[in-house]
Amino acid sequence: MIFAFKNGAWRLTPGRIHLFGILNVTPDSFSDGGCFTTVEAARERALQIEAEGADAIDVGGESTRPGATPVSEEEEIARVLPVLADLRPRLKIPLSIDTTKAVVAAAALDAGAAIVNDVSGLARDPRMAEVVAASGAGLILMHSRGDPRTMSALAAYGHVVEEVNRELAQRFLAALRAGIPRERLAVDPGIGFAKTAEQSFAVLRELRRFTQADPGEAFAGRPVMVGLSRKSFLGGAMETRALPTLAAELWAARQGARFIRTHDVGALRVALQTWEAIASAGLSPSPEPPRGNGRA
Repeated sequence: MIFAFKNGAWRLTPGRIHLFGILNVTPDSFSDGGCFTTVEAARERALQIEAEGADAIDVGGESTRPGATPVSEEEEIARVLPVLADLRPRLKIPLSIDTTKAVVAAAALDAGAAIVNDVSGLARDPRMAEVVAASGAGLILMHSRGDPRTMSALAAYGHVVEEVNRELAQRFLAALRAGIPRERLAVDPGIGFAKTAEQSFAVLRELRRFTQADPGEAFAGRPVMVGLSRKSFLGGAMETRALPTLAAELWAARQGARFIRTHDVGALRVALQTWEAIASAGLSPSPEPPRGNGRA
């Protein structure tokens, strides 16, 4: 399986999880708002994320937490562009832009981003698909409903997993119709977006419904991203969510997620490497014991 993006591609092999390190250059994101709003602070954090083993860095200039106040295109561009321009020549890994706005995506791609992470799944800006198709960027289509101000009221499902699957398939088909090739598309079931805590756990529990989609389904064979880092459905105060996050991320990897979007790249990378070492122990042929001389 290939995931292609602007000026590059990943060959996705079984068991290899690609980590997207989160870099929010916002004053109000739920976990790290206000921490990396200067170019210098963002640069230091991005270099740390890369050193911890990230495969990409996902830069966001607008909070998407429930109830967040929207910002203008101009404000979002002013937040992300100086950071992207500063980081592109310094990093060896690709940059992703976390936005629902086509104008922001276009500016970010011109500034060096290679992937667009659209939490609306192309639903909020009809121009987004055209921008992605023309740019050669990779696109991550996430399931959500409404916007940060309305999503909580829209978390009504008969069967959350089946409805999320169906709505995500519709967005995937819309991307194909817009001329975006399959190899440039990935999907995200949107854990925590327009979903209650119980619904988020249900999607996570049945994640194989997405990662092992039947061959006839729209996004069958495409990589699945999971982003659940430090989200409120994990419970407790923000400072106590690191361990629940790690447990849930390992579960997602076990269920076939190929991409994980996380604040804690270093801890997750070590956990995945340890898990792989345990899983592969004893699988290689053991050396034969030395032979004796035949005497009793």
